[in-house]
Amino acid sequence: MTDRCMIPVVKSSRDYQAFRISPRDTNRLAIVFDPEIADTSLTVCIEIFDIGGKTPPNRHQLAVEMFFILKGEGVATCDGKTVRIQTGDSILVPATGTHIIENTGSTRLYALCIMVPNENFAELIRSGTPVELDEEDLRVLSRQDALIRV
Repeated sequence: MTDRCMIPVVKSSRDYQAFRISPRDTNRLAIVFDPEIADTSLTVCIEIFDIGGKTPPNRHQLAVEMFFILKGEGVATCDGKTVRIQTGDSILVPATGTHIIENTGSTRLYALCIMVPNENFAELIRSGTPVELDEEDLRVLSRQDALIRV
């Protein structure tokens, strides 16, 4: 047990800041938590892929990266091995694994992304161009798209 009392940080999807790392990117990242907010070396974001969008091939020296597919479908490639992904699937990319996530579906692809340690990922995201989350993004992130109307 510790004497330190942590106050939880609560954010809603309307609080997320979103960026395109490069102007040509076909994906956007909405930061949920980063080292500045979480006071620990991790980055949690929602990665949003336009139809046909994908990440550039990338790798991390120390960080493990996990993707949980919130909505959509696509393919994930790591070190030359490709698997189909869809809503509810998880992908764990080991440190040094060169990977690509690609939206092959007919709608946007949304993935919860967690990277530990941060390895300057949050700083890279924030160095990009700020973008707005649109109403479709906010419906998915607030899970309003999953509500069953009676």
